[in-house]
Amino acid sequence: MSAYPNIDLVLMLQPLLALVISLGAVIFWWLRRGFRGAVLLMSAAAYFVAIGAKEVIQLPTAASVEAKFGATSVGLGLYFGLQTVFLEVGLAYLFAVYLARSRGLKVTDAVPYGLSLSFWENGVLLGVFSILSLGVTYLLLAAGGSEASTLYYQLVNAQPSVFLPPASLLPTVLIGTLERVSSMLIHTAWGMLCVFSAVSRRKRYLAYALPMGLVDALVPFASLNTNLFEGGLFALSLLFVVIARRVAKSQNETPLPDSDTPPASPTAL
Repeated sequence: MSAYPNIDLVLMLQPLLALVISLGAVIFWWLRRGFRGAVLLMSAAAYFVAIGAKEVIQLPTAASVEAKFGATSVGLGLYFGLQTVFLEVGLAYLFAVYLARSRGLKVTDAVPYGLSLSFWENGVLLGVFSILSLGVTYLLLAAGGSEASTLYYQLVNAQPSVFLPPASLLPTVLIGTLERVSSMLIHTAWGMLCVFSAVSRRKRYLAYALPMGLVDALVPFASLNTNLFEGGLFALSLLFVVIARRVAKSQNETPLPDSDTPPASPTAL
């Protein structure tokens, strides 16, 4: 038996719920309306290229930006938010345009594209990978030995909250799950708008989607009032979905340009 306290498995509840909800949404839509594999794969490319680009930008610059503007500042918020605007939303649009040109992307692919973006972030990156990470941590601490000792003291210094009892962890887990739901709604909304813009060649839909990425500008302020942050984020996610749904309704009511006419170039933002 290990000499060190272990993390409680209740911590796995949040990433597990994120995986179940996001994957469940994909499966539900696939069974009810259909879901093209090309949309799922291309959304993965758009998302992970964006995340990779963020890492390339942030690794050498994040510390200096935080030192200059402060950990809780508009400057740091814009640093994160603008990256999401141009990388996550921008690349989602460019890949949607590519799909429109090469695979006949349609308005009916809008929800699958948005759900796919949501799945790759919440189901895979923050779902599967988080579950694996927590599982490895649990097993290492349970095994004891020098590795457990090193890991335990690292966690005590960096994340002491992981050793709290289940009753204390559960509210945080539930708040974190609400954040994942908000993220799912936001990714779905801007994914839909990117498809509408790519298919219809109406740039105003892209103009609706791009500012949605600025939600990440709020991240530096989350610690000031967690409940207010999560509540505000959820309210914004609902607003974004309403915008996407209204555009979807207008797409059904307004004839699209002739399908024989090629969509705009992917570089034309």
